[in-house]
Amino acid sequence: MKHYFFEVCANGVESCMAAQAGGADRVELCTGIPEGGTTPSYGDIALAREVLTGTRLHVIIRPRGGDFLYSPLEQRIMLKDIEMAQRQGADGVVFGCLTAEGDVDTGLMERLMEAAQGMSVTFHRAFDVCRNPQQALEDIIRLGCDRILTSGQQPTAEQGIPLLKALQKQAAGRITLLAGCGVNEQNIARIARETGIHEFHFSARENVESGMGYRNEAVSMGGTVHIAEYTRPVTTKKRVQETIAALGIPLQ
Repeated sequence: MKHYFFEVCANGVESCMAAQAGGADRVELCTGIPEGGTTPSYGDIALAREVLTGTRLHVIIRPRGGDFLYSPLEQRIMLKDIEMAQRQGADGVVFGCLTAEGDVDTGLMERLMEAAQGMSVTFHRAFDVCRNPQQALEDIIRLGCDRILTSGQQPTAEQGIPLLKALQKQAAGRITLLAGCGVNEQNIARIARETGIHEFHFSARENVESGMGYRNEAVSMGGTVHIAEYTRPVTTKKRVQETIAALGIPLQ
């Protein structure tokens, strides 16, 4: 049987625990899911490290949502966050930086990677908004990153199958491609079959209803940005198991 590797995008310690129980090999811990993921708190990282006994812990290093062009101040924040993750025992970190022209910011990446020595490094979905993915792939390989998280520059990895397949061929075993965004029980087998990729990133989340009896839904904590504040998405053991099983791997 072909070996596959499964990473769950965990939006908190509760999701980390469900990911591990469901058979995930690794979690990417982050907060700010509506923004595409931002750096989790010290407490999240510390407690995740405590509860993850058989699952690797990677921490996203992203000081804000939006683009991937970082100011000198934001760069200093990222360096401090890498240091924090390392001190808390994270196995890896996840970051990606671009220039104003849409290319990989190799200078900043080198500084961040030097700070992350001893940890695995994933170049995240900043890759999906770069100008030239083929050139970016070569730049990231030269930098020495371990893997690239990508949806093939499409809204979902399933839609990105053509580019994912081409990039997997171009990579030729020099770096791992981690297919992510919209990967689920229904499409993971197709993505694997058509691209040849063997590492997958998915959230396996379900909405959990708030325990609040009294609700004032007229007020939004985001001001003019309205989100569902009386439900929260959480990774479930069942969905992790079902996504893994969709590749013919027996449920644990």
